[in-house]
Amino acid sequence: MGNNKINKTKGVYADISLFIVAFIWGGGFVAVKNALDNIKPFYMLSIRFILSFIILSIIFNKRIKNITKKDIKSGFIIGIFLFLGFATQTIGLQYTTVGKQSFLTGTYVVIVPFLYWIVSKKGPGLQSTIAAFLTLSGIGLLTLNGKGFYLNKGDALTLICALFFAAQILAIGHYAQNMDPILLSIIQMGFAGFASLIFAVIFEPFPYGINRSSAFAIFYLVIFSTLLAFLVQNVAQKYTLSTHAAIILSLESVFGSILSVIILKEKFTFTMVLGCLFIFLAILLTEANFNFIKKPEKRSIENN
Repeated sequence: MGNNKINKTKGVYADISLFIVAFIWGGGFVAVKNALDNIKPFYMLSIRFILSFIILSIIFNKRIKNITKKDIKSGFIIGIFLFLGFATQTIGLQYTTVGKQSFLTGTYVVIVPFLYWIVSKKGPGLQSTIAAFLTLSGIGLLTLNGKGFYLNKGDALTLICALFFAAQILAIGHYAQNMDPILLSIIQMGFAGFASLIFAVIFEPFPYGINRSSAFAIFYLVIFSTLLAFLVQNVAQKYTLSTHAAIILSLESVFGSILSVIILKEKFTFTMVLGCLFIFLAILLTEANFNFIKKPEKRSIENN
C-alpha cells in the first residue's frame, strides 16, 4: 500500500512537471519569433544547438566517454531530420504567426502513424484515419482568409517541418531501442548545430550585434526550451505512461497560441479558433491510440 501511494504521488509530480514542460515549449514559439527580429534563422539555430550540445556534453561527460561508432551514425541520421525540421520551422515563422505555427507544427503527431505505415506496412487504424481527416479540416479552417483557402509560404514550410519531425520520431524510435537516449540526443544536437552553422556561413550575413530582446530569446531557447525541458521530461516520464505524457505535452500548441495573443497581440478569428480545436482534437485522438513509440525519445530536444 505504501509503495502504491508513493508511486501515485510521483505520478502527480510527473504530470505537473510535464505540464510545465509543455508551457515552456509553448513559450518557445514566442521566443523564436522575437529572436528572428534581430538574427537570421540558421545563425539562431547554430547558437541554440551548439550551446546546448556543449552544456549537455559537460553535464553528461561520463556518457560521452562511452560513445561508439554506432551512436555517432545513429545520432547523425536523427540529427539530419532534426536540423531539417527546425530549419523549415524557423524560416517558416518569418512568414506566418506564432499561433498558427504552434498548431500546424503539432500535426507531426498525426503524420507519424502514416509514415510508420509506409515503413512497417502496418495500417494506421481507424482512429488515426479520423485524426488525419480532423487535421486536414483544421488546417483548412486555420488557413482560410477572406479570399478562401490560402496556404502561405510560412504555413507550407511549417507543414514540411512537421513531416521532418515525424521522420525524426521514427528514426529515434528505431535507433534508441538498444542505445542511450541521452547520448543520442547530445549527438543529434551537435550535428544539427554544426549543420546550421554551415548553412548560416554560406547563406546568411554574420550577426555583428544581437539586441537585448533577441539575446534573452536565445537564452530562453537554450536554457529552458532545450536543457531544462529535456532534463525534466526525461525524469518525469519515469513515473507516468508515455501515452499519458504525450497528451499533456501536446498542450504546447495551446500554450503557444495563448502566449502569442497575450505577448505578441496576435488576433484569432472564430474560424481560426475552430481550426485549432480540430487539430488539437486530432492530436489527442492520435496520442490516445498510438503507443508503438516512446514519447521521451521523441522530444529529447524540442519544438520550440
